[in-house]
Amino acid sequence: DLVNELSKEIGSTPEQAAGAAGALFGVAKSRLKADEFSQVSKAVPGMDSLLKAAPAVSSAIGTSGALSQLAGSAAGLASAASAFSKLGLKPEMVAKAVPVLTSFVSKSGGAGVGSLLAGALK
Repeated sequence: DLVNELSKEIGSTPEQAAGAAGALFGVAKSRLKADEFSQVSKAVPGMDSLLKAAPAVSSAIGTSGALSQLAGSAAGLASAASAFSKLGLKPEMVAKAVPVLTSFVSKSGGAGVGSLLAGALK
């Protein structure tokens, strides 16, 4: 199960792992077209509850002029790192979590869906 696999990899509780996965899937959702994200979503049982488990990240990222100038990728992964911090996880765990999610989605949804997710989380 994705949450258990992720919690082992990043050394967290299952609750932290669910929130971490949700935060990263949230980033992917914001970057993929709706039909692409639905393919990723189908590959992950309980996607809705994972997305809900992600902590709310302050919208300061969107409102701050300088930060909103950043490419979407930096802001997206910065918000994931901020979510990880709120969960009590080190922001650098984002880099460990991405391959776990990508590999899980590749196994359950196929390589094409895995590479959609990988592209969204670069």
